[in-house]
Amino acid sequence: MSVFRSNIDTTSANFKQHYRHNRRLAAELREKQQQARELRPQRDLDRLARDGKMTARQRIEALLDPCTPFLEFSTLAANRAYGGEAPSAGCVSGLGIVAGREVLIRADDPSVKGGAWYPHTVKKIVRLLDIAIENHLPVIHLCDSAGGFLPLQDQIFPDRQAAGRIFRNQSILSKMGVKQLSLVFGQCTAGGAYIPALSDYNVIVRGNGAVFLGGPPLVKAATGEVVGVQELGGADMHTSISGVCDYAAGNEAQAIAIGRDIVAQWDTAPKWSLQRSTPETPLYAAEELYGIIPDDIKKTFDIREVIARLVDGSRFHEYQPSYGSTLICGYANIHGWKVGILGNNGVLFNDSSLKAAHFIELCDQNRTPIIFLQNITGYMVGRQYEEKGIAKDGAKMIMAQSCTRVPKFTVMCHGSFGAGNYGMCGRAFDARLLFSWPNHQIGVMGGEQAARTLADVKLRQMQRSGQTSSEAEVEQVYRETLQAYQDQLSAYYATSELWDDGLIDPIDTRNALGMAISASLCAPLGEAGYGVFRF
Repeated sequence: MSVFRSNIDTTSANFKQHYRHNRRLAAELREKQQQARELRPQRDLDRLARDGKMTARQRIEALLDPCTPFLEFSTLAANRAYGGEAPSAGCVSGLGIVAGREVLIRADDPSVKGGAWYPHTVKKIVRLLDIAIENHLPVIHLCDSAGGFLPLQDQIFPDRQAAGRIFRNQSILSKMGVKQLSLVFGQCTAGGAYIPALSDYNVIVRGNGAVFLGGPPLVKAATGEVVGVQELGGADMHTSISGVCDYAAGNEAQAIAIGRDIVAQWDTAPKWSLQRSTPETPLYAAEELYGIIPDDIKKTFDIREVIARLVDGSRFHEYQPSYGSTLICGYANIHGWKVGILGNNGVLFNDSSLKAAHFIELCDQNRTPIIFLQNITGYMVGRQYEEKGIAKDGAKMIMAQSCTRVPKFTVMCHGSFGAGNYGMCGRAFDARLLFSWPNHQIGVMGGEQAARTLADVKLRQMQRSGQTSSEAEVEQVYRETLQAYQDQLSAYYATSELWDDGLIDPIDTRNALGMAISASLCAPLGEAGYGVFRF
C-alpha cells in the first residue's frame, strides 16, 4: 500500500480555527463524560461506603486485568432524559479484558436511584447483550439494582425491546454456548433475579447481596409472611439451600477475585482468520483531526485526510480512485488488522453508489471487515438522477451493505442526513459498533432545509384556510422550527437516545476501532449471500 500524502497546511489560519473549535468540543465532551462518571450526591456515596460497597466503575476497575483498556459504551446515555437524574442511564457497560479474555461488562450503578432501571437503562442493557450475541462475547454482570423504576413501568416492562428482552438475550447467549457470570453485590429483585439465575456462574456477597422475585414488603403484602432480606434471598440461603447461587463471598473484593478465577477457567473460542500485519502508528498525528474537521456542518473536507490519521503507517490502497469520486473506498490496516474503508467526500451519485456496492462485495469475498466513515448529505435528487435510476443504484448499495457477512463498524465523523445514513451503515443496519464524534449531526435533512420546508408547509396551510400571514410571522415560524430541530440534530441528543454506542474524542477513534475489530473476530462468519439486485 502507498502512503497517503497529506495536503493539510497545519500552519494555516483555517486549520487553526478548526483546531480551536474541535479541541473545545473534545474538552466539553470529556467534561460531560467525567460528570456522568463521577458526579453524584455525597449522601449516595456515603451510603455506599457505609454498606462496604464500591461504585460501579470501581468494581469494573478491580475486575479488569491491570493496565488493560476499557472501551466504555454510551457514557452519556440519557443525558437529555429524566431531568438529568440518571447519568449514564444508571449503568455502565463496555468491552474489557478479564483473565486474558475479551469480555463485555455491564454494571448497575447503585449511586443512581439505588441502581433502578429506567427505560434507557433497559435499552442500554439490551444493546450490550445484542453486541454479545453478534460478536459471541462472554458477559459479566455486576448486579446491584433496586429493580425497575416504577413510575415509568409502562416503558420498561411490556414491549418487545423492553426488560424481557434482557432475559431473552441471556437465554440465547446460553444456547449459543457464550458464557455469562453474575457478581451479585446488592439486590436483584423481581425480573432482575433472573440475571444471576440465567447466568452460567454467579457469586453473591454476604450481607449486601440478595436475589428474590419479591422482596420482604411485597411478600408481606401478597402472603402476609414476615421475612427478612437474608432469610428470603441472602447468600447463605441461596448457596446452601436453593442452589440459585454458586459461591458466597465475604466482601466485594473477594467476590471479584472469585469471579476472575471463574473467568480464568473458561475456554477461549478460536477467532476466524483475518489478514494481519505488524501494527504501525499513523504517519500523521491524531490531534491534526481537530484541524481537519470543519467548524460548520455545511463545510466540506477530504475524508482521505481523516483516513490517513487512523490507519497504520497512513497507508491506503484506494479502489477506483477516478470513478465515483464522492465516495472514497479502499483497503488499509488498523492496529495490524486488514479493513476496507468507505468514506464520504460528497453526496452519493449513481456512480458512487455502484462503486460502494461493488467494493462491499469485494470485502465480503475477501473476508475483510468494513469501516464506514460518515459525512453524508444523502443521495442526489433531481429529474436527471431519477431518470438514471438513483433509487435503483442506491438500493444496490443498501442491499450489499445490509447483507454482507463481514463485521461492520461506523464512525459518525460529521453530518449524517437522509437515506445516506442508511447506505453508509447507520444504526438500523447492525454495525457491530457505531461511534460518533461531538461535532456530529443526524437527521432526515439539515436543520435549515427542514425548518424552511416546515415553514413553507405552515404558510400553505394558512393560505388554504383563508388566513393571511406577514413575512415576520413566517420568519418566526422558521426560527422556532429551526431551534427545535437543531436541538434534535445534536450529537448529545443522539447519544442520549442510544442512537450510537457512545460519543468519542476523534483522537481515540483508532484505538476504539482496534479493540472493536479484535472482539468481532470471535463470531464465525456466515455464508455469503445477497438478495435481489435490481438492474
